[in-house]
Amino acid sequence: MTPTGTATVPTAAVTPLDIDTILEDPGTRVVVCCGAGGVGKTTTAAALGLRAAERGRRVVVITVDPARRLAQSLGLASLDNSPRRIELPGDVPGELHAMMLDMKRTFDEVVEEHADPERARQILSNPFYKTLSTSFSGTQEYMAMEKLGQLRQSGEWDLIVVDTPPSRSALDFLDAPKRLGRFLDGKLITFLNAPASTGTFRLLGAGFNLVTSVIGKVVGTQFLADLRSFVSAFDTVFGGFQERAERTYRLLQVPGTAFVVVATPEADALREASYVMQRLSSESMPLAGLVLNRAHLLPEGPTERLSSKEATDAAKKLEASGEYPLAAAALRLHAERVETRNRELLLRNRLLAVHANLRITEVPALPEDVHDLAGLRGIGVALAGAGGHGRS
Repeated sequence: MTPTGTATVPTAAVTPLDIDTILEDPGTRVVVCCGAGGVGKTTTAAALGLRAAERGRRVVVITVDPARRLAQSLGLASLDNSPRRIELPGDVPGELHAMMLDMKRTFDEVVEEHADPERARQILSNPFYKTLSTSFSGTQEYMAMEKLGQLRQSGEWDLIVVDTPPSRSALDFLDAPKRLGRFLDGKLITFLNAPASTGTFRLLGAGFNLVTSVIGKVVGTQFLADLRSFVSAFDTVFGGFQERAERTYRLLQVPGTAFVVVATPEADALREASYVMQRLSSESMPLAGLVLNRAHLLPEGPTERLSSKEATDAAKKLEASGEYPLAAAALRLHAERVETRNRELLLRNRLLAVHANLRITEVPALPEDVHDLAGLRGIGVALAGAGGHGRS
């Protein structure tokens, strides 16, 4: 129940998230935007990248969202698997590049880099590999980690901003290397990859042939042959996959990485944000703070102190008198906005009760989606908020 004597509910003490300090710090090399789907991660990532470029940094923003929202927010028709430089106004001292992950192309690049030409040809032409590289659960998230590692290792970028995959869980990409590793290191894969001359197979003898015959009848002999061929060829590069995944995972734990959790002031989104922050803490990942997106902030001025009840009562009096219908409508809208803001503050206060030292910045709700650099610049100014340095 919201109070009626004030415009908003009492607010918990909020420590502002100083976005500009994070982006300007040369020690910050990776910013990871994560959160539930549909909360504005991609737009936030693009705005952070632009604001960092405005502060003189050479930035690349990578998105794993196949819906092309990053390209749309930058006013582009499309992006691909290679960083593309974005044309910025002449007063911007830095550079902004953007790319959209192509998970199969990234997988192909890794195979081509870490296998000899003949072995790479065998892997890339194998039907099982084609399925694994395009539709196996976790491949997209794993390749996001792989591409992040490639970009970081190249040394070309002052700052890498990652828009995480639109997964059911906002941190699925952290688990992807383990899931892929468990699959490729599983009992069946190990069984299929063991050379026939091993002691195990000599002991199995006709029994091994019987087992493979049964498996072949279940999944098809050609599928089994393709799978065995893939595992045999892929075994030479698997160790490299695991090693790089572990290296990138450790990269996410160092102070040069900053996780920015994005949420909207809604119960489900904040519940997911709370889970993400708890998970980051358990994984020793450095949390910068929370971006509360699409917040219904009240305009500063005398009306800010006007409660919902006061606005509603005044509207009723004007409506009864038949005078000033526009003023009555404006008072009704104000009352609705105050009620909405009250609900948002209650949800925010509950989150702060669990995450007491959380740094927060709020971005106001906009009437339409951002689709150009001017809109992104406005989002960047809002992101800096009270923690910013007062520069546009």
